[in-house]
Amino acid sequence: MTTALSAQLAQIAANSKSTLDVKAQKAAHSKSLIFEPRVAASQNFQTLYGICHQGFEELCRLDSRFVPFGSTIFSEQSQDEDRSQMTAAENAELDKKIESFLHLAGARLRLMPTIKAIEWLIRRFRIHEYNTAILISTFLPYHTIPAFVTLLSILPRDLPQVYKFLDPYVRSLTQPPRSVLVHQATHHPDFLATISIYTLDACRAQQHYPALISFWGGIMTEAVNGMLDSMRSGRRSIQRSNDQTLLHQIGPTLSDALVMHKVPGLQIACYMVISVFVAKGDLEDAAISALMEQLVSGWTAESLRPGLVCLSILAQYRSAKQMSGKVTRALLKIPNLSNLLSEIGKEHSIGKLANGLCLALIERAYKKGDIRGLPVVESMLVGSVLNDQQTAVVFKSLLLAAHKADDNVDPQGQVRKALAASIIKLSQLDTDVGRIFTKAINETDVDVDALELRLGTDIRPKLLVAEQPQEDVTMVNNENAPASVDEFLYALRRISNLSTSPSDSCLRAVTSDIFTDLCSVFVSSLAEPENLKSFDQLAPLQHNSASKAPFYLTFLMRIWCGPYPALARAAALDMAKRRLKDGDCKGVDFQALLPYGLAALNDPSKRVRRAAADLIAVLGNLFHELDKNSENYTRWASDHLYDNSESLVWMAIDNCHKLLRNVIAPSLEECVLNADYIVEVLQNALNSSSKSSVGEDKDKKSHLSHGTRRSILTFLASHAIHTPLVTLKVRLLAPLNQVKGVSGTTRTQLLLPLLKWWSSLSSDDASRVCAQENAEESALDQSTVEVVLPNDKDGLEFLLDVVGTQRLLTRPNLLHAIFSRIQNLWQSMKSDARHIVARRMLELSQKDPSGDGGVVSSEAANLLRNVELTTDILLFFLESLQPAAKMATEPPSGKRRRTSSSEAHRGLGTQPTPELSAMLRQVTFVLQLVEGSNPEKHPELLNALFNALSELQHFRVLVGSELGYLQNLILRSLLAMVPAYKNNQSLKIDSTGGHGDLLVNCIQKSSSPSVQNTALLLVASLANVAPDLVLNSVMPIFTHMGGSVLRQSDDYSAHVINQTVKEVVPPLIQSLRKGKISPLAGASELLLSFVTAYEHIPSHRRLGLFVSLVETLGAEEFLFALLAMLTNMYGNTDQVLSFATEVFNYFTVEIQLQSLIKLLGLIGDIFQPRPSLSTVLLGANEQGDRDPQKIGFRQLSLIPHLLSSRKLTTQISKLTERDDMEASKVRELYSTLLEDLLVLADSLKQHKNLYNRCGDALSKLLNLLSIGEFIKAVETLLDRPDVILRRKVLRAVEVRIDEESQGDANSRAALLAFLPHLTAIIRVSDDMAYKHIAVGCVDKISEKYGKKDPEVVTAAASTIAGDQCLGQDDDQLRVMALLCLASLVDVLQDGIVPVLPSAIPRALSYVAESINNETPKVELHNAGYAFIAALTQHLPYMLSGSYLGQLLVVSSASASSSLGKEANGARLQCLRLLAKQVDAKTLFSALEQNWVTAIDSSPTATREYLDILGIALDKHSKTDISKNVASLSAIFLNAFDLRRLKCSKGDGQEDFIRQIPRIEQAINDVALKMIYKLNDAAFRPIFSQLMEWATSLPKKDVEGRNLRLLSIYSFLLSFFGSLKSIVTSYASYIIDSAVDILRTVSPKRPVEQELWKRVLDTLAKCFEHDQDDFWQAPAHFSAIAPVLVSQFSHASSINLTNDLIPAIVELAAAADSQEHQKELNSSLLKHLRSEQTSVRLAAVKCEQALTNRLGEEWLSMLPEMLPYISELQDDDDEDVERETHRWILGIEGVLGEKLDDMLQ
Repeated sequence: MTTALSAQLAQIAANSKSTLDVKAQKAAHSKSLIFEPRVAASQNFQTLYGICHQGFEELCRLDSRFVPFGSTIFSEQSQDEDRSQMTAAENAELDKKIESFLHLAGARLRLMPTIKAIEWLIRRFRIHEYNTAILISTFLPYHTIPAFVTLLSILPRDLPQVYKFLDPYVRSLTQPPRSVLVHQATHHPDFLATISIYTLDACRAQQHYPALISFWGGIMTEAVNGMLDSMRSGRRSIQRSNDQTLLHQIGPTLSDALVMHKVPGLQIACYMVISVFVAKGDLEDAAISALMEQLVSGWTAESLRPGLVCLSILAQYRSAKQMSGKVTRALLKIPNLSNLLSEIGKEHSIGKLANGLCLALIERAYKKGDIRGLPVVESMLVGSVLNDQQTAVVFKSLLLAAHKADDNVDPQGQVRKALAASIIKLSQLDTDVGRIFTKAINETDVDVDALELRLGTDIRPKLLVAEQPQEDVTMVNNENAPASVDEFLYALRRISNLSTSPSDSCLRAVTSDIFTDLCSVFVSSLAEPENLKSFDQLAPLQHNSASKAPFYLTFLMRIWCGPYPALARAAALDMAKRRLKDGDCKGVDFQALLPYGLAALNDPSKRVRRAAADLIAVLGNLFHELDKNSENYTRWASDHLYDNSESLVWMAIDNCHKLLRNVIAPSLEECVLNADYIVEVLQNALNSSSKSSVGEDKDKKSHLSHGTRRSILTFLASHAIHTPLVTLKVRLLAPLNQVKGVSGTTRTQLLLPLLKWWSSLSSDDASRVCAQENAEESALDQSTVEVVLPNDKDGLEFLLDVVGTQRLLTRPNLLHAIFSRIQNLWQSMKSDARHIVARRMLELSQKDPSGDGGVVSSEAANLLRNVELTTDILLFFLESLQPAAKMATEPPSGKRRRTSSSEAHRGLGTQPTPELSAMLRQVTFVLQLVEGSNPEKHPELLNALFNALSELQHFRVLVGSELGYLQNLILRSLLAMVPAYKNNQSLKIDSTGGHGDLLVNCIQKSSSPSVQNTALLLVASLANVAPDLVLNSVMPIFTHMGGSVLRQSDDYSAHVINQTVKEVVPPLIQSLRKGKISPLAGASELLLSFVTAYEHIPSHRRLGLFVSLVETLGAEEFLFALLAMLTNMYGNTDQVLSFATEVFNYFTVEIQLQSLIKLLGLIGDIFQPRPSLSTVLLGANEQGDRDPQKIGFRQLSLIPHLLSSRKLTTQISKLTERDDMEASKVRELYSTLLEDLLVLADSLKQHKNLYNRCGDALSKLLNLLSIGEFIKAVETLLDRPDVILRRKVLRAVEVRIDEESQGDANSRAALLAFLPHLTAIIRVSDDMAYKHIAVGCVDKISEKYGKKDPEVVTAAASTIAGDQCLGQDDDQLRVMALLCLASLVDVLQDGIVPVLPSAIPRALSYVAESINNETPKVELHNAGYAFIAALTQHLPYMLSGSYLGQLLVVSSASASSSLGKEANGARLQCLRLLAKQVDAKTLFSALEQNWVTAIDSSPTATREYLDILGIALDKHSKTDISKNVASLSAIFLNAFDLRRLKCSKGDGQEDFIRQIPRIEQAINDVALKMIYKLNDAAFRPIFSQLMEWATSLPKKDVEGRNLRLLSIYSFLLSFFGSLKSIVTSYASYIIDSAVDILRTVSPKRPVEQELWKRVLDTLAKCFEHDQDDFWQAPAHFSAIAPVLVSQFSHASSINLTNDLIPAIVELAAAADSQEHQKELNSSLLKHLRSEQTSVRLAAVKCEQALTNRLGEEWLSMLPEMLPYISELQDDDDEDVERETHRWILGIEGVLGEKLDDMLQ
């Protein structure tokens, strides 16, 4: 029972926010946003209210909405409110006010007044405990500012469940990153709901702010994105379910937010969330539509634009259908919607939104009669917002809407009128919209003809006409048409009064007003059948006399062939059909109707074609009857059909019957289905001679004879000529132009008058004729010119003549059609016709463009460019230029030019005459034609082109221009022709024309790179085909190339150069070989051209170009010459040498060696009395102005670089290992090269610099051999007497050693065998430089291969360490010897021991000598230490006591001298290695003996000594340290006495004395290292001995005793501070000493003051780390405490705060006993009544420190203190009084209550 009760009480206590525990209440009161806990705990509510209310008042001034809280939670009464005493209802009311205030304050959380105000709520109402969630929610948008971390520090341990994730950040007091908040919101819906509710509540209360909305919007968006990713599923059903679940989760929040009109920022944030949700989710259309309706229901002017963007995004993920009514109504309310959507469309895709809106607006128009949205639809279509498919859908909707609109919705016709206006406006746009509209009309099921009549307008775009004539517009415009029955009857009565004569025809050229009026009424009557019948009976129509008079039927013919609605055209055909069925039409020949009926079968409207087929069938019946009775008939309208009917050609009745029966009637159904089928039927019939026109029926009845076909052709052509209707002409010409002719009668003969008539019209007349019928002028242009056949003379002559007439210039389309027709006929023309046309076109192309604007000349030129010109025509064109050129080269007699000496200058001031300009135009054009006609197919033009090129040179002088373009035209054509001469041997080139000189002239005198390149390629090509033409002129070409083409960096120029070299050089060399001079001398000019251009050639082209040149010339003969000339011209720069080596490496070893031999021969030739080859190649003896030595030096500098080639070395090494013919040849060449080099060197001994270069070349040459062969050659050369040569050879050996592989057995054997030779050199030679190299060789050989043969190396080591090497006086030799010995130690190790007795002393003496010399020898110093370091590393036992002592002495001296950083590094490296490697006993003994030397040398030497000692202590084991503890103790005793010894010496030790603290610190550190490796049993005696030794000096030597004690206590401070509680017991050894010092020293003296402080600091450390109650023991406490307290007597002479007071505080803490503390307090209280102010002040500060450190434990003695405190409050000294006040505050802070009552 007790246990259960305890558990219940514990649970109640845990959940309770109130407690009776005073400490807990105090801790709760200390929770603050502003103050430190200690300060906050001491504040009362009255003080706190004053501070916080000040912040609240500042908030009220910022925002008046805070004012009401001044009467509630910030009232004066709130100071006395206690939540624990309030009822639940009162607390609930308080929570509401707090939440309201926090919502409002959130906007200003960065301001200090807000923090102060919230501080009051935290401290008084403890909102961090009672309202934790709302408080965190308020601060959460600011989770990155420091105030949030402060909030975390005061939150209760048990956070609300939704904010549990903040626990780690509460514990660590760090800011939670944003990613954590996003993760929490993604995976814990309760957290997302919490911040959403908080945000929405703030917005409802109008307490929102931008930071809150931004924070919520960002978290919400990222959370929704994360939730969508986590809910992703591969199964569509599950995915849909997950998306619906998420929608139900966030939907209510979004719904509430979207309708908050006063918070547009929140709406925009919702738009962002919705966009992400819909884009990544898989929502159904219904859900997206609901979101769209929700969105538009709440948007405002501020959120309108973002809302539209969001709406467009939603529409993208919804199927393409119209918007809902609610969304459409909302969009219609937006002012200027079209412009707004267009602007948004520039940045976002709004296609689906616009499409859905347009469909909805169109539906509203025809269902509800609301046409307000039609301008928006038009704007969307015009603005290219929709794609083609969407545009087509909208067009179809418009058409359907216009079709469905009826009188129920549109009684006044306004909707239909508006729809018609929109459709017409959109269909007539000159953009892609018109094309899409046409496609929509074809695809829709609406009867467009009926729709046109319904709307009273023609809505289809005019595909074949440009513009409807004005009178036609009036006929079809609904506004001018009769709008009612009465108006129609009135018009009918008016028209019936008109009169027409029996001879009148409507097919006259001039349209009568009667026809116009009748036509208007006819179109109006179509809507009602009764009206049409009334119209048909009008008297002016002459219906009853239609079989005799032409007016009625010609009226209908003009209607169905005119620009009228399809319904009108079909009605006209039906009326004609009905009239022909009447009885009076029998026996009448109506063949005049046939052309018009056939034209109607070609109508684009299927309805019209159906009516035309019916008419043709009726005509067929009529002619069938006539054919039976062909004698009694009359021909209808034979005299009055057209203006001029006399020349009209008619067919016989049987021919008409055959045409209808055999050709037309069988194909009527196909013609109805396809408008173009009638064209095919007619052209097949007219082109067929023995077969039926259509089908496979071979019946004789279906056969059309030649006469019949000719009759039909003539008949149709006649009507095409005479009819005034353009539409009929075009439709009849379509089949006729497919027929060449029948029985010798061509279509050109028949139809040429039509072409002449059409071409004779002016531009205005032609346009007017076409405009009357809405026909396209271009269609008639094309049809009329196609009547001309290819070889018809009259037709071609007419075309060639008419294009030059002035009137045709105004009709550019017809002009273009004529030229296009001629071009199309070209392939079919005969040769003569082509010549005639080509000649005429050339004349026209050169016609002055100023007269016709260049149209004719441009068309003629284009024609010639686009047809295939034969060789004869091109040759004619070229030959026509020559006489003109000759004429042009003769200047006018009256204007003679002044001549000058330069041809170029003669042309500079020349102004071309008009005749010359015209001639240049013709030349240019002809040459362009030649180039464009595939010149390779016309090689016969080559000589003519060369002549033209020659003529161009004359033109250049006259014009003053290079005419580079023209030259290039000719050169390119020639280049294309030359291969044909190579392939066809029958073609010959005229060798007497000077073609080569002409090409040289082009290359030299042209500055155009293009001309030069093409000319060079032509030269190369001719050199291959006809070398004799160009070889005599080739040298100037190469000279010119060096200054022009070679400098170009493009790929084409590189190709030109390579091609020229490849094609020209071989025949050139071949011709030189036939001559008397050598090819090398003959080609020197060629080489010089390339070498001169070297620095101008682009770097990436050089190598390939020069390699190609050398390969083409022949590398065996010319490689050396090229390299020599390069070096000679540009010197021995790195770039030139590197390039020469690259070229050299490209060739084989054999060629390389041959070239080197020839190069040596060339160098030798330089120094001959009469140089031969070098004069030609290098100009070595040009009139004595060239120095042979300089030239020779350059060449000799090249050879070592060439021999250094890695490729050459590798290849020779491989070849020398073989034993075949190739290897034998290489060996022979190598021997020759070596011999020639030595001979050359002997001949140049008197020239030192040249001789040295020979030595360099020799060393490089030797390196080419394998190591064995190399050593053999070296040994031979070393026997030569020449000292310099021997050095160079041995230097080559040294370099070669570095290059050899360590694992190569051959190299090892050869070099080890060479060692005795080297040691002999060292022993015998007196040449120190020679010895240096030899020692270096020994060093490297030993290091690489010594371990393989130690005996050989040992002998070498003896020599190195002997008198002839190490014993020499040359410092450099000594350095090399020591370094070599260091390497040998590593190689031989124990094998070098016999050498060391002589080597070590010398090394040490040399180090000492390097230090003591006037000029320090750093290299010798470092080499000595390197040798000693090697010994230390490998043979440490060889460094015996004497050697070690000497080394330490020398090292101390070295440390004292300033040898530099490198020397110090070498010494320290050696000594540190020594400390690790040498035996412990040996080392410590040597160090013990060397202490005095080190401290006498310098502080640096002393520090290095201690450094070595420390390293040794670290390295050696505990056992080694224990065994050598005696030596170590002696060392440290001497070290601890360092201060006394140095300070007592006085003079000259100031620098050392200044560094003693630093040295003592090092001593202490090293001593601790020793202590760490000793156990208590080993160290305690040493410590005891140390303390005894510390006081062993005579008492008279006070200063000496104090100095030694100062060092000892410096060590003890480190000792107790480092080892802490482990060595507390060692304090028993220092108590007596410390007490004695504290009692005897006087802090007034500097040394004693420092000792006094050091003792107190040591005791403080000892007290601080006492964990074994050592100082609690009465014996220890009683011994030290009185002495410490007595030190307050020194307060007047020294500040006790830093040393004495901390020691007393630590002693009081260590002596954790009331008796000891009371004793200590009593002693201190006595000092509070001291007569000395300084003592009282120090005692008060000590009490302060004790109170702060021990707290209530120390204040248990407060009753004894109170009288003293009371007295001190009235102390005479202000400082004492002030510190007493601080002490009182400290006591109050500990106790939590005031002392005022106790002190009274």
